[in-house]
Amino acid sequence: MAAAAKNKKTPENIKISASYDVIVIGTGPGGEGAAMGLSKQGKTVAVIEREKDVGGGCTHVGTIPSKALRHSVSRMVEFKKSGFNLETDIGAKVTFQSILQHTQRVIKDQVQLRQGFYYRNNCPIYQGAASFVDCNTIAVTDANNEIIYLRAKQVIIATGSRPYRPSDVNFNKSRIYDSDSILSLAHQPRSIIVYGAGVIGCEYASIFRGLGLRVDLVNTRDRLLSFLDTEVTESLSYHFWNSGVVMRNSESYSKIEETKDGVVLHLESGKKMKADCLLFANGRTGNTDSLALANVGLKPNSRGQLEVNEHYQTTVKNIYAVGDVIGYPSLASAAYDQGRIAAKSMISGNTEGQLIRDIPTGIYTIPEISSVGKTEQELTEQKVPYEVGRAQFKHLARAQIGGVDVGFLKLLFHRETKQLLGIHCFGERSSEIVHIGQAIMEQKGDGNTIEYFINTTFNYPTMAEAYRVAALNGLNRLF
Repeated sequence: MAAAAKNKKTPENIKISASYDVIVIGTGPGGEGAAMGLSKQGKTVAVIEREKDVGGGCTHVGTIPSKALRHSVSRMVEFKKSGFNLETDIGAKVTFQSILQHTQRVIKDQVQLRQGFYYRNNCPIYQGAASFVDCNTIAVTDANNEIIYLRAKQVIIATGSRPYRPSDVNFNKSRIYDSDSILSLAHQPRSIIVYGAGVIGCEYASIFRGLGLRVDLVNTRDRLLSFLDTEVTESLSYHFWNSGVVMRNSESYSKIEETKDGVVLHLESGKKMKADCLLFANGRTGNTDSLALANVGLKPNSRGQLEVNEHYQTTVKNIYAVGDVIGYPSLASAAYDQGRIAAKSMISGNTEGQLIRDIPTGIYTIPEISSVGKTEQELTEQKVPYEVGRAQFKHLARAQIGGVDVGFLKLLFHRETKQLLGIHCFGERSSEIVHIGQAIMEQKGDGNTIEYFINTTFNYPTMAEAYRVAALNGLNRLF
């Protein structure tokens, strides 16, 4: 042991290929936000990406592909609702594999766009796996196992996350997938079990049901997406039920076995379920296990996540972390802002910048869900005297024209001050609609009241008109 320690390379005898002000590990939204923010302030920045293209999991296996898939399936559902038959009317047989072609085009365009950002901002990209030698030295191992060493004054970890894979589930089987490997689905299943009813599980349950598969959704909790407003989650549950998704709440697996013609899921309650394949979507793990964090004294938690302060600084003062690798809120939009704020903090000495208080949530089920601000349950618990204004999409001319009349907009506001407290939207275009209310809610003084929507003029017909309808409905409830 003593000899091994003596022969081990030390930072003094390592040949450094290049030195920078900052090294950013990972090119997802968090890494991109940090790199762009730092380079625009005159810092020399290098980025390390282990995959062959930039963009991180968000672009290649997460947000972009799942939302592109969802878009295609949603348009297909709307087409069918309008009375058209895809195979007879346009001569197209739609399969999971065929709609993936659109997804791949979107990914290619995103990669080209983001590659240009680094090029224009003079941020060299080193391809390979990063690991810490010490607090200022990073080893980059490429696909040929060749290693170069980079040095920097500061480092940002933005390595993202991957699907959680429990040790008792064999993902090497041909019919058991996670949310990354499902994109390589080669056969055309007729049925699927989705284990895990979080955001990813609900989104993929929507996608596969829209494609006509029989879908069983197993939820380890007592209701879907319990962090959302109860009325919204109940609406989603009803829509799933009405569309034919079979939901099983408060269940967990005891065993998953693959048979010659499918997968059997054994539940701890004694139930058994069978389908052509299974998507395991029950949590994610931070990508920190290959970074050699022990060399710098950092220890992630059991899910591979790092602890940071309000400036995204770890316990090692020159090392920061942003994005999924630090856990909540695990949103691409928030990760970009975290990277941008971390960059400001590194430059100014941790004196400025923080995420907005109310981060919007977008969930791309079919229909979409989006919300920002307080829920009814939170306001009730806090004893805030609030009122509710609602607009049903089925009453809007634009929704009727587009055939997207399922859903609603709900505004929560203070009974006395009329201040806007929360916005909850269920239905198509929700993730776009919510930002109108968010902009008003963030205004200072008297500019953030529900009366704004009464006193302004909306284009007609538009989905945005739902704000005027909901505001009138809510104000009419006051006495």
